[in-house]
Amino acid sequence: MMKNSIENIIKENKIMVIDGSMSTPLENRGVSLNSKLWTAKILAEQPELIKQVHKNYFKAGADCGITCSYQASIPGLMENGYTLEEAENLIRSAVKIFCEARDEWWEEEGREAGRAWPLCLGAAGPYGAYLADGSEYRGNYGITDEQLKEFHKRRVELLHEAGADIILFETVPSLKEAKVEAEIAEEYGYDYWISFSCLSENIICEGIPIAECATTFAKGYPHLKMIGVNCTKPEYITGLIHKIKENCDIPIGVYPNSGEEYDAVKKVWFGKQSALSFEQYAYNYMKSGASAVGGCCTTVAKHVEEVVRAKKRFSEEQK
Repeated sequence: MMKNSIENIIKENKIMVIDGSMSTPLENRGVSLNSKLWTAKILAEQPELIKQVHKNYFKAGADCGITCSYQASIPGLMENGYTLEEAENLIRSAVKIFCEARDEWWEEEGREAGRAWPLCLGAAGPYGAYLADGSEYRGNYGITDEQLKEFHKRRVELLHEAGADIILFETVPSLKEAKVEAEIAEEYGYDYWISFSCLSENIICEGIPIAECATTFAKGYPHLKMIGVNCTKPEYITGLIHKIKENCDIPIGVYPNSGEEYDAVKKVWFGKQSALSFEQYAYNYMKSGASAVGGCCTTVAKHVEEVVRAKKRFSEEQK
């Protein structure tokens, strides 16, 4: 089994290209995701489609990819009819599917093209994702640290044991939840990445300044390999990058949404997309100091191609 790390990819490539959404490519293939399990239900129903989405992102230029486990929590799966054993196996399968896609792509074209061996980011969505009511964009769950720890701990263990290179705690609206997640990863000794959802260029969704979050994690978290922002309007990202940079020196990874709003009941995005092209936004993020850039929520392979073009432009300017 090959190994790679965030540090190695950034050292070699300067910028790490993150893959994109799982939901939009699946919907483009005619899959309905109007379910409390969202993309997680496809792990059981049509895993071959998930595998193809991963491969398409590698082909487009992604240096790392996110497993289809964001919404795959143990309580969420069990509440939808799965046994504990079935729920745990589905979470493991998200990593297995990713690794199969990576292996196939590597043999088909990645090795010969001299590409980086893509990192497997084991996605762990926030408690709010399990609630399936849009709480990942609000926070303030009203539960204890122990309840949060109980919710996250076993899934983190399953993702790591299945082969994830990094545990990705993403769309985190709450500093309290981020600290609990970090405590779990540090306790196990797993490398991890924390990515916040934000309301503006100053604050995360629960209302705490992103600067405070960055300061909190600046020291004392040796297994924290990247910090950043996702599922946030693209026009806010540059300001957020600057505030993180001012308060810690951990590499920054960003992957915004399209600027649209999310309907948590219908599980769809609506409204207008942001004005600039994804390529221009990606370039701006690189200039601002991001070490990893991608897209989420409504992203497809062409957006990864745009990030690759932005990276080429940025790299040429750095020479």
